[in-house]
Amino acid sequence: MSSSKIDLVLFGARGDLSRRKLFPALYQLDKADLLSDDTRIAAVARQELETVDFVEQMGETLKTNLGKDWDDKIWSRFKKRIEYIRIEFSEKEQFNALREWSDDSRTLIFYMATPPSMFGIICKHLDEANCIDSKSRIVLEKPIGHDLKSSKEVNDTVGEFFSESSIYRIDHYLGKETVQNLLALRFANRLIHSQWDNSCIDHIQITAAETVGIEGRWTYYDGVGQLRDMVQNHLLQLLSMVAMEPPNKVEADEIRAEKVKLLRAMTPINKDNVADQAVRGQYSAGWISGDPVVGYMEEEGAAEDSSNTETFVALKVFVDNWRWAGVPILLRTGKRMAKKTTEVAVQFKVPPLQLFQQVECEDDVCDITRIKPNTLIFQIQPNEGIFLKVGTKRPGMRFVVEDVKMDFSYSETWNKSLPEAYERLLLDTLHGDSTLFTRSDEVEAEWRIVQPVLDNVDHLKPFTYPPGEWGMSEADWLFHGVEGRWRNE
Repeated sequence: MSSSKIDLVLFGARGDLSRRKLFPALYQLDKADLLSDDTRIAAVARQELETVDFVEQMGETLKTNLGKDWDDKIWSRFKKRIEYIRIEFSEKEQFNALREWSDDSRTLIFYMATPPSMFGIICKHLDEANCIDSKSRIVLEKPIGHDLKSSKEVNDTVGEFFSESSIYRIDHYLGKETVQNLLALRFANRLIHSQWDNSCIDHIQITAAETVGIEGRWTYYDGVGQLRDMVQNHLLQLLSMVAMEPPNKVEADEIRAEKVKLLRAMTPINKDNVADQAVRGQYSAGWISGDPVVGYMEEEGAAEDSSNTETFVALKVFVDNWRWAGVPILLRTGKRMAKKTTEVAVQFKVPPLQLFQQVECEDDVCDITRIKPNTLIFQIQPNEGIFLKVGTKRPGMRFVVEDVKMDFSYSETWNKSLPEAYERLLLDTLHGDSTLFTRSDEVEAEWRIVQPVLDNVDHLKPFTYPPGEWGMSEADWLFHGVEGRWRNE
């Protein structure tokens, strides 16, 4: 059971994130008896609405979204926790309604499912209404700012009202089981840990690909782009978990300190090398799974003139420390790509002496090739698991080696569905565990890596790429001097 005397105040309760992720996660926590009996939820939004109407609408949404996980009895219990409070975020007098609802003997957790531009004004009005005390916590959704300067402003503004230990900056990728298993596999297994450096690893690929386009959000997305939306947070968080040094203890401050140290050790990208280490793209019209789709500039709401915003970006980065010196780390993310997948692939170096021939077969046609490197793959979505590609002798009279895959699948090993990332992260928030959340210096370190690329986008005009592919061929340039190619599997 969770700690008692906790109240969750959810700003933006009628938004897309709340409907698709937050309320379903809270429902599932209640279903698993992980919410204290007396935990309350204040659903705060701007629209004029009665609690009974909000609850009815949310119930219909959850029933549709949860499908077979829906349970009328659980909903009857869960909905009693909810009270809708109408607040216009810019009107400080309206925050008195939240003050009247709150109880000084209980801990208030404020969840900001709002645009970052509202963080400061909401915090100010919460403080003026005496809703914040030393026990209060606040959860901030990404993005934390639009660039390095604005991220500092957001952190400084929220920091005026909450201590750093009370601020939970959420990145839902860190709530995924396979991401957390990066630490377990690396530091609980000597076999893996002993090979985890530049003497054994040739390069690392991190891919986050989506088949969807911008889904009717052209105006918003055009001011953000894939670099801000995915690289600055999700991909750099994955990189940190893959490459960080072992923490002294499995504690929030120890783990987050090692991630910051890793990010600060990354070799800067600047105007002199940005063209060699970054490639940007924009999807054109074409086909996805046999269905026609429009190009980025033909999407609903698109501007009439051209746009320099990327829907695909690939980077080659380096970490300048003893463990990773000289090891390229390739990051790739895009929309309208061939498959929805997020994975980390660690490619090891081939043996120095090629004793065996290797056979590569497709449709019963086999070719003899050079030995292929071992690859350790962390599949984060859609099917979470860990896979190792190794070479073994192919049955037959000849001594030739063939790649096989040793796999560990969560669904097959435990035969149960995994909790959604937001379930884990919300539960950690309720328990006051900040291990899987980011610190202010961590966020700013991520922006320092991305900012030079943003500052030099005029030197990186986006290439076009067809939908349903793995981006464009120009991204292969990043493999110059690297043993391998993109894993387009």
